[in-house]
Amino acid sequence: MNMKLRQLLLLAFVLLLPGVLQAADLIKEKSFSGANEIKVLFTGTVDAAIVGDISRYIVYEENDPDIKLALTAATVTDGGRGVILKFAEPLNSANTHVVSIRGLNGAGAVDFKVSKSYLGYLLSILISAMLINNFVFTKYLGLCVFFGTSKRKSTAKGMGVVFTIVMLVSASMSWFFYQYILIPFNLNFLQIVVFIGLVSLTVQAVDTILRKVNPVLFNSFGVFLVLVIANCIIIAVPLILANSNYNYFETFMLALGAGGGFLLALYLMSSVRERLEIAKIPSSFKGLPIAFIVAGQFAMAFLGFSGLKLF
Repeated sequence: MNMKLRQLLLLAFVLLLPGVLQAADLIKEKSFSGANEIKVLFTGTVDAAIVGDISRYIVYEENDPDIKLALTAATVTDGGRGVILKFAEPLNSANTHVVSIRGLNGAGAVDFKVSKSYLGYLLSILISAMLINNFVFTKYLGLCVFFGTSKRKSTAKGMGVVFTIVMLVSASMSWFFYQYILIPFNLNFLQIVVFIGLVSLTVQAVDTILRKVNPVLFNSFGVFLVLVIANCIIIAVPLILANSNYNYFETFMLALGAGGGFLLALYLMSSVRERLEIAKIPSSFKGLPIAFIVAGQFAMAFLGFSGLKLF
């Protein structure tokens, strides 16, 4: 039985190998171009009548092969060395797409995959957490610490840095616990308890270190350093990485973006609140009322990042 299975696998490999080598020899570059385009560059000149015929293409997302994407045009470029495929609907560039071309240079079919650069994907996670989906201005999380420590720029910067460090350490530990303990032993229902415990451990370590290293900064934080333990952003990051099944690098970029976004929000808010102290404001608006108004204006400004795609 094992011998027959090996023979079948060897036969399949021999049959598929020419197609794989052919695709590698013919395709030089492939990438997403625009919202609904794929750009393909060949290693040499190909038959323009074939690559320009949309009926020869089959395109689908790798995780959903039953749904074929509607192709509206295939424009030959670079003197027959490239083609731009245009689709009726915008492409989800976060997913890998499979493109099949029938009859290219005498081949039965040439298949290749088009995917976004992984480095670009990591940077998109970072920028999304920092700007596009800022946890403070778009998700309205962590507001207690945000309003409490944004009165002075020095305090805001210190809290932002401490918050980012706590975020990175707790998210890293949460990822390891989730991947190597919770999932293997089917303990997913304990994820919130475990994540809060890991955050508490991290905050306590930071509290002890700050008390010894920088007592002035520690005293300026007051009770808000302890409130980091139950901060919504701190808990949100491990829950997102668990639901999205991120690997460690993606988790690190998500935590860094969330912490950097919180630092940015604190610094912007503290800069405005320092100016507001010497501004002529009606007495009924002084303090938290004007702070809520300014935060609302920042939130509306950050909505301008919605839909932003850099990679």
